[in-house]
Amino acid sequence: MKNPLTEMFGIEYPIFAFSHCRDVVAAVTNAGGMGVLGALAFSPEQLEQELTWIDEHVGGRPYGVDVVMPVKTVDRDQGIDDVSDIGATLRELIPQEHWDYVDKILADHGVDVAAADAELESGAGLGAGVLGWTAATGAPQIQIALQHPIALLASALGPPPKEAIDQAHEQGVKVAALIGRVEQAVRDVQQGVDIIIAQGYEAGGHTGDVATMVLVPDVVDAIAPVPVLAAGGIGSGRQMAAGMALGAAGVWTGSIWLTVAESDASAVVTDKLLDATSGDTVRSRAFTGKPARQLRTAWTEAWEAPESPGTLPMPLQFILNSYATRKMGGNPPRELVGMPVGQIVSRMNQVRSTKQVIVDMVSEYVDVTQRLTADIEG
Repeated sequence: MKNPLTEMFGIEYPIFAFSHCRDVVAAVTNAGGMGVLGALAFSPEQLEQELTWIDEHVGGRPYGVDVVMPVKTVDRDQGIDDVSDIGATLRELIPQEHWDYVDKILADHGVDVAAADAELESGAGLGAGVLGWTAATGAPQIQIALQHPIALLASALGPPPKEAIDQAHEQGVKVAALIGRVEQAVRDVQQGVDIIIAQGYEAGGHTGDVATMVLVPDVVDAIAPVPVLAAGGIGSGRQMAAGMALGAAGVWTGSIWLTVAESDASAVVTDKLLDATSGDTVRSRAFTGKPARQLRTAWTEAWEAPESPGTLPMPLQFILNSYATRKMGGNPPRELVGMPVGQIVSRMNQVRSTKQVIVDMVSEYVDVTQRLTADIEG
């Protein structure tokens, strides 16, 4: 398989795999695709450790890093300049009724909300739930990433800052941005982005409301000759072939890697994913404050209930989510356990190695394209 993207990065297959798990990232890269590490959940120090580990396990093969620096967040909207303790500052913006509602959800499912947690109550560290959702916390992640021999810097919920794009280009690093609408793709290309990831409604995590089948060809036509990766509902060779037929130069995959053998997902999460159908996902603001597809759980349903005070904007809603996660501890109620995942979860019904997923995708892709070619020639 050779096309401009495989030649651009020196990879065997135009399969890009997003994962928060370094083992999955390294395994995809070593199998001929490109693993992309989601940096969101890591502090700068942790991200440095993760990338150093990947460097040591991919033998110089290309990999990428994905950051999240939303164009629109509460801290930007309110012009918060003092970011020395951004976690505490943002927590103060959360109304008490929302804290009380979270405690009610937890108590209704048997969680002891009175249990003390000094770090959590103070809003210190990752317990604050800010992670890389803001410009203040996302910028250091970009700087750490660019200190490593990455081949791709990807950004969700908007392009990276122009200065980060320029720095990446100076170091020979390509820049990609995830989008859900054509106008976003055009904006990001004008900003200097090299690759557009057109992510449809079916995808896990943050999505727009346009389906992959419609979005990809519209984006391809709007920004040609800039390469496009098809994303959303892709985890097999047939779906990969469909994306390429729509004009994409490759595919961006995410959900399919949650149930591979190398994944660090908990046993409960893995079990729920393996049992889920496409109808068991919901696009909800309950996780981060922006529409994100995830498993339907008692948590998502609670925020849709009549008594709900309503979800808060990013990153305040995720701070509530982080608070709840910490309160639940290491043995959370199964009905509250969720995970961002796309509608392709219906096809994630067995645990395979990362390499086997790649092999299966490529083999099926070849079979499909050969069959189509034979149909035409016949």
